[in-house]
Amino acid sequence: MSGNEKNTERKWYQTQGKEADTVISTRLRFARNLNGYPFPHRMTDAQKKEVNEKVRDALIGGNSALRDSFTYVEADQLSPVQLAAMVERHLISPEFAGNPKGRALLMMKDESVSIMLNEEDHLRIQVMGSGLQLDELYDTADKIDTLLDETLHFAFDEELGYLTACPTNLGTGMRASVMLHLPALTASGTLNRIASSLDKMGATIRGSYGEGSQSSSAMYQVSNQVTLGISEKDTLSNLTEITRQMIALEKKARAGMLKSEAYQDTVWRALGLMKCARVMSSEEFGELYSALRMGVAEGIVTDVTLDRLADLYVKVQPANIMEQYGKELTPSQRDQKRAEILRNELR
Repeated sequence: MSGNEKNTERKWYQTQGKEADTVISTRLRFARNLNGYPFPHRMTDAQKKEVNEKVRDALIGGNSALRDSFTYVEADQLSPVQLAAMVERHLISPEFAGNPKGRALLMMKDESVSIMLNEEDHLRIQVMGSGLQLDELYDTADKIDTLLDETLHFAFDEELGYLTACPTNLGTGMRASVMLHLPALTASGTLNRIASSLDKMGATIRGSYGEGSQSSSAMYQVSNQVTLGISEKDTLSNLTEITRQMIALEKKARAGMLKSEAYQDTVWRALGLMKCARVMSSEEFGELYSALRMGVAEGIVTDVTLDRLADLYVKVQPANIMEQYGKELTPSQRDQKRAEILRNELR
């Protein structure tokens, strides 16, 4: 998998899903471990290799129904730029990228499914899709989980559920999250109050890359906190209800902003700068992107689509810029390339 390799497969984030004006994407993640092996932080290099090979063979070896859908790659065969680009596309975690030795990745060609091997747990099965689709993604994740369990036999306890390296994942081992674009709630300063309410409902709100990260472009992840003593179905139902409440609050807050000529001017200025700038930092892009996305979502700008914007958002992330050009770039060179990509895409 070289830095210049082109994959023409349409990616999941290049499509538009339900509630796209507010919901950017949905993600389901299962944490699983194999019987007979210690957790990754206690494993030898030989044991990590065994686990990688067992999972690889179970998914893409023999007569697996998914054998032609996935690509397998060992993490230490990827360059730091490639790993960072995958973090930006949410295929792998920053922790996985930070220590690639002994780790591997199984990835569906459209990048809607990725399975990290030997991160915190033996497997992190992750399924992603555009818009709000918790139930649909659960069905996909469950089918992959069942297929792998038939061969690998995951560690499971009748009382504790799936056994995981971190006790907070015991039980279902499932984390469900919805990525929301909340510019109006961000501007009104009400997110802190909402975050406190979510905590009481068994959910949490975090930045764009999950725990410990900051929000970028007014994007936030809302996810379940509880995995023990609650069923997967109830978790999804609860998160769906929370998401719909947040969508309603955001839309109500947007109504006032959209009446303002000053805000509409902000939207058009964002588009104009993206079309004409010769240099653009990540920070400036983040602010402009949020304004333009809301303008497109609310019909102020009609010649740009949300799926096009989603694709563009990925293309201008720092590591993805370098991956496209196949070489390391200084921050100032990336800022120039980012502006060039924006001009070409929004021309």
